[in-house]
Amino acid sequence: MPSSTFPEPASSGSGRHARRPRGAAVAAVGVAVALVAGAAVWVSRPGTVSSRDVAAVLPPESAPATTISAAAVVPSAVAVPSGSAAVKASTSAKPATQAVAKGGWLPVDQAAWGEQLAAYQRTKADPPVNAGNLPEFRADCKYSHRKPDDPIVAPGLPGASHMHSFVGNKAVDADTTAADLMKFTATTCKPTVDHSAYWVPTLYEAATKKPVETSGFRVYYRSLRNNSTGIVPIPNGLRMIAGDAKKKVPTPRGAQGQFYCAFYGPGDIDGYARSDNGNWPICGEPAGLHFMLQFPDCWDGEHLDSPNHKDHVAFGDDKGCPAAHPVRIPALTFDIAYAAKGTKAGYYLSSDPTGKSASSMHGDAFLMWDAKAMNQRVRNCIAQRRTCNNDGYDPFSY
Repeated sequence: MPSSTFPEPASSGSGRHARRPRGAAVAAVGVAVALVAGAAVWVSRPGTVSSRDVAAVLPPESAPATTISAAAVVPSAVAVPSGSAAVKASTSAKPATQAVAKGGWLPVDQAAWGEQLAAYQRTKADPPVNAGNLPEFRADCKYSHRKPDDPIVAPGLPGASHMHSFVGNKAVDADTTAADLMKFTATTCKPTVDHSAYWVPTLYEAATKKPVETSGFRVYYRSLRNNSTGIVPIPNGLRMIAGDAKKKVPTPRGAQGQFYCAFYGPGDIDGYARSDNGNWPICGEPAGLHFMLQFPDCWDGEHLDSPNHKDHVAFGDDKGCPAAHPVRIPALTFDIAYAAKGTKAGYYLSSDPTGKSASSMHGDAFLMWDAKAMNQRVRNCIAQRRTCNNDGYDPFSY
């Protein structure tokens, strides 16, 4: 990923812009969010985290979680007795079943999930060397293709969706299944063991109606909490959505859910000016348009999808996960950059071409990894609470 999009820190004394310490944890509406590398810490005053940086990644209107014991975050449905024949897992879990129960609930293949979980339980952590102590790993992805398809919301219906911009798996269209993600593994992401597909509504210039594609798309997998108790890998085939494509309200200066200006050093994340309709920032040098989306960190342990693509996951807190979603998994964060600075005419999303606000911004994740690679990263980086980059431990983090 080009350094101009997601700058990496240089060694001390190199003269490059230093990355601000990333360990500031902020709690709001029952969710503790660790603001880490990427746009969330590119704030207006060095060494500080503003309230709007928090709003950029917090889920809207989240209710406090009903918690359970941290020791009970893995349900009995996925517990696998050690030494049994069922735990003889291969290095990658089987693709999830495509059978959809009545009402849109997609059940997890408990045998495949049990294999993945058993393999994770046997995974040993690698020595952490001098990596940082922020519990995360990541995938850096480039723009792949654009289609009016959505294999989560409108599977099997090509052209039925508003336009989406896809990153990651190159073969994704309306007919893509979990098995396809494992069969067709060409990707725009690093590491290449991430076969997942990620997508967002396409951004357009309002004046020209030309698409503005992502110039950087970093997907963090991280712990949002002050502990990693009970953390397990994400089951292959899980799909979910963050944000609300139907939300169409103005996004003026300071609004939650707006695009903002990201940069190192002093500046205004709301831009030095706004578009004529007030919904879009106009960024000064060297800033560019940015957006962040936060996904939940608890799963129900039973379903890979739900009718609204949200009810099978939920947000927990430092004490644990909600009783109905007892499995703690890594939380995805989309950190999205655009090669645009803003204009007086502004922009619009394919999900709201009329209102031309940013409030309908949303993201889809259809998750599929080489299971051995996922297991090792969760063990090394999140369970052990160490900072990792695309390839493993990050010796430059702090």
